[in-house]
Amino acid sequence: MSWLPYAALRTALFSLDPEQAHDLTLSWLQRLQSTPLLRLMAGARVDDPLELAGLRLPNRVGLAAGLDKNARCIDAWAALGFGFVEVGTVTPQPQPGNPRPRLFRLPQAQALINRFGFNNEGLQAFLAHVRASRVRQRHEPALVLGLNIGKNATTPIERAVDDYLVGLRGVYPWADYVAVNISSPNTANLRQLQSDDALEQLLAALASERAALAHAHGARKPIFVKIAPDLDEPQIAAIAQALRRHGIDGVIATNTTLARDAVRHLPHGEEAGGLSGAPLRAASNRVIAALRRELGPGYPIIGVGGILSAEDALAKLEAGADAVQIYTGLIYRGPALVGEVARALQQRGRR
Repeated sequence: MSWLPYAALRTALFSLDPEQAHDLTLSWLQRLQSTPLLRLMAGARVDDPLELAGLRLPNRVGLAAGLDKNARCIDAWAALGFGFVEVGTVTPQPQPGNPRPRLFRLPQAQALINRFGFNNEGLQAFLAHVRASRVRQRHEPALVLGLNIGKNATTPIERAVDDYLVGLRGVYPWADYVAVNISSPNTANLRQLQSDDALEQLLAALASERAALAHAHGARKPIFVKIAPDLDEPQIAAIAQALRRHGIDGVIATNTTLARDAVRHLPHGEEAGGLSGAPLRAASNRVIAALRRELGPGYPIIGVGGILSAEDALAKLEAGADAVQIYTGLIYRGPALVGEVARALQQRGRR
């Protein structure tokens, strides 16, 4: 159990500009991740191993991409009890992202809106941080590490495949799995890659390149594709069929939503960007359930979106997910949420 009263820390952080608080927290975690202090915050990692896409997850609770875009705090996330961690999204070249302000809290709804736009230091800096982590050097207990790739904003959508292939080649030697982000609402036209022809082209290229990399490195790394919650049933069915057809190993459902019905009456509720947190929960669960119907049992699904309690995570598994990721819930609930969710999923597995 954490010794740190997160409610008090949250009050202090919520008094700051949201992005300033975000940056301050990551800086703090980066400084402390080589010390024993972080372990005191969350306690021991819950042991609830799961075989997923050929990977052995220590437990079913992961960190979602987007919180640590530059992979600076991998060891800190390990210390907080996550079974797997996904960092990025990283693009081939550094980019500043969208103009500030670009992160907004909606505390009445336990939600965030962000329009970061893949702000990151670029692939080379990202990989330097990954290589330097104790997790990657195996000085820490095994943690499954996902590296999330995207395209630069200046790359025309017609050339998007080129950026994804650069990313795949770069991260492949260091990733336990590679996540392909085609669903952020904050890079112009990116979600077009979820449409039939564009998705076919991208997945075929990724599958071919992965085969070459697997041969070169002597190891086949799983690829997961992250999709949006704002998809209808025929779109979900088409994506599921494409994932199967091209040998993609799993799907992450879902990214943030463009819907505003639940928050438009709140301060900042009409801000542009992706909405995460509690208002995303139902849409994410709907997509997970539809994917499970289309993909059948056994196909790996990671559920993300609106997890602020153990009950929310259990609902993801009931909808059809095998494991879950958290992001906004961590901001509202703090490190204790990791253990709370992991213990609940562990107990469910023992029934």
